[in-house]
Amino acid sequence: MSAGTTLVALLVAAWLWDTYAVRWWVVGAAIAVATAYVVVVPEWRYLVHRWEVTETAVYTQRGWWARERRIAPMSRVQTVDLAQGALARAFRLATVTVTTASAAGPLRIDGLDRDVALGLVAELTAKADLVEGDAT
Repeated sequence: MSAGTTLVALLVAAWLWDTYAVRWWVVGAAIAVATAYVVVVPEWRYLVHRWEVTETAVYTQRGWWARERRIAPMSRVQTVDLAQGALARAFRLATVTVTTASAAGPLRIDGLDRDVALGLVAELTAKADLVEGDAT
């Protein structure tokens, strides 16, 4: 976008914002979307996202519209990582990433309680270490 086009867009946005009806419509729409997100997303994640660890494999299921189920044998596990962003730390949440010798990429388990995630990382590391081979 050129500087002139950007200036015109900003002037139009300011003119629309100054119109009382548009301003409250935008605020109302933003509140409605945020409320729907807060109400729907946690329930949907609970219904859809699953994970399980057994002696022989890591199982995950994820996806909002298209579901993806993945199984990673312990013999294919290469690394196990734990990640926490600033917001996740504030809510004591973490993401565990299991990197495998697979072209499909790593398995991710999002939104875990931090203590559960730490225990999962320790468990996966110990189980992967017991498997003979080089994870290829």
